[in-house]
Amino acid sequence: MIGMDEVDDTTEQSATVWAVFGDLMAGLLGAFVLVLVGMLVMQVDLVASLRQEVERRQMEEQRRMALEKALAIPLASGRVTVNEGRIGISGSVLFAPGSDELRPEGRQLLTSLVQPLRVYLRERDEMLMVSGFTDNKLLRGGNQRFTDNLELSAQRALTVTRTLIDEGMPASQVFAAAFGAEQPVASNDDDSGRAQNRRVEMAPVPKASNTKPAQHG
Repeated sequence: MIGMDEVDDTTEQSATVWAVFGDLMAGLLGAFVLVLVGMLVMQVDLVASLRQEVERRQMEEQRRMALEKALAIPLASGRVTVNEGRIGISGSVLFAPGSDELRPEGRQLLTSLVQPLRVYLRERDEMLMVSGFTDNKLLRGGNQRFTDNLELSAQRALTVTRTLIDEGMPASQVFAAAFGAEQPVASNDDDSGRAQNRRVEMAPVPKASNTKPAQHG
């Protein structure tokens, strides 16, 4: 016969097993809930990120269309391009090779850009960054005024900036930047590519508290 002690031991062992099993199931359920919550949070974050990306792309497209509309006449002339919000002008339209003196037709073109750009910038509370670029061909000759292509691109950007201001662009809305031969848009291995790299770009940018216009003296 089975004694009472043996029955008690069996009952106690069974209770212990069920207690351990209960704890295990509770742990597994808790882990499952945590994983589920984590997946839901990730899904919510992903949806929010996708929504922000869609809104950003829509805003960029609206800005591009507004800029193209503002510059419809200069764009139709073929002397100005708009690419990803950057207004491009071939260096040959503005300057003679190795020079920072503005051609007469270059000044006329810049003058035609001032009024539509003023309206565009004012409506969006933005500034205009004027950037100068060159090809990688080294400046040569004893009469060169510039130490290197970076200095040439800087002077050209300043010339364009000052011309825009002279023609009515508020000085607080425009500043100059220089990149020299950096950031080419075509190969520098042939004349055609180098001609594309000799350019001036103008890009509307958000105003920032630490953004200061270039000093013009």
